[in-house]
Amino acid sequence: MSGLAIEVSVAPEYRTAESNDSESRFVFSYTVTVHNQSPHSVQLMARYWKITQGNGDSQEVRGKGVVGQQPLIGPGQRFRYTSRAILQTPVGVMEGAYTLLNTYTQRAFDVPIAPFRLAVPRQLH
Repeated sequence: MSGLAIEVSVAPEYRTAESNDSESRFVFSYTVTVHNQSPHSVQLMARYWKITQGNGDSQEVRGKGVVGQQPLIGPGQRFRYTSRAILQTPVGVMEGAYTLLNTYTQRAFDVPIAPFRLAVPRQLH
């Protein structure tokens, strides 16, 4: 356990203009906020996502940082970014984890990201 208080929240949004139901292309953006509630700076080093389609198919995505950055987040600060996921079904679930580095101890630790639902609003589907 890292002993550091890091809160991750996610707000997904369906992107109607970029999606195409007849081509089974459902585009979602998601805005992630990482809030460092600890007394030490942390650096977001890597990401892991598991994306599960409504039909049960899933894929895993791993990479350095987020949106081309490995941001340093100071005590009490928030880092926010928006990315996207393209599904082949109108409903899916994403979950994952960030690997953060405690810049004080130089130790890496993982922060889980709770599952969140991606779904086309009922009135659109």
